[in-house]
Amino acid sequence: MKNRFDVTIAGEINLDLILYGLPEVMPLERELLASNFQLTLGSSSAIVAHNLAALGVSVGFITRVGDDALGTIAIERLAERCVDLTCVKRVHGGKAGGVTILLNHGGKRHILTYLGAMSEMTARDLDMSYLASGRHFHLSSLFLQKALQPDLPSIFRRLKAEGLTLSLDTNDDPEGRWDGVLDELLSIVDIFLPNENEACAISGKADVESAIDALARRVPLVAVKCGKRGALVQKGTRRWMLPAEAVTPVDTIGAGDSFDAGFLAAYLHGEAPESCAASGDRIAALSTLRAGGTESFRDSELMGEFLPRVG
Repeated sequence: MKNRFDVTIAGEINLDLILYGLPEVMPLERELLASNFQLTLGSSSAIVAHNLAALGVSVGFITRVGDDALGTIAIERLAERCVDLTCVKRVHGGKAGGVTILLNHGGKRHILTYLGAMSEMTARDLDMSYLASGRHFHLSSLFLQKALQPDLPSIFRRLKAEGLTLSLDTNDDPEGRWDGVLDELLSIVDIFLPNENEACAISGKADVESAIDALARRVPLVAVKCGKRGALVQKGTRRWMLPAEAVTPVDTIGAGDSFDAGFLAAYLHGEAPESCAASGDRIAALSTLRAGGTESFRDSELMGEFLPRVG
């Protein structure tokens, strides 16, 4: 039977409010003036869904979102890209939608997040037959899925039994513990997509080469995002280092999530691991050419100019 979607995703959604030009050290009780501001679709799960859809991948998305103006805008941004939102749960009278405030200081940034309704999504909010109607299932922001976490191992196993391949990008752990269900999930997933710091923290290794080697003994395919250096990908004992695309970035917010989208789009086309990582690097580079993680993918002219140039 033909799958309804290429990828299904269950995860968080919120807007990013980005302020530029603020000092890294910010005194209290002072009016600090930003040099620029951007409101854009945020949250790793939603960014991956949006950018996969922009790449022509069919995506089904489940989330729990507040019935407020910010939640409405976030959902509208996914709808623009024809992400299927049939099973999105709008919460009336509960917590508002989440929001992330990003203070961009050039190469560094402060990230301040209010989880809101997304932290309350449980297994009861998920239509498992809907999720199972994809070829592949992806989960981002493991440590923000507070209410969903306990059920994730059983959810992953059920989807795998249905024939889906599975990928995981934990993103940061705000508590710095890197525990809970993560260890169990690593024994189930087909693809693991951490960044360099996350890979080292999770594996307990001091360098990315040792980290990916340890992780590749547990997960069939591991791709570690290494920022300006590109990506390190390993399958079994075979390892490839793919350099980053040469661009002058406007903003690196969402680049890691965009890498995930590029990697998974290539993976679903049956490409080899090194080609998947090269696709991830390419899409991550594209994302940095506009503010936020999705604005480059809302610019069809930019996409048309950039992708053939580096393809």
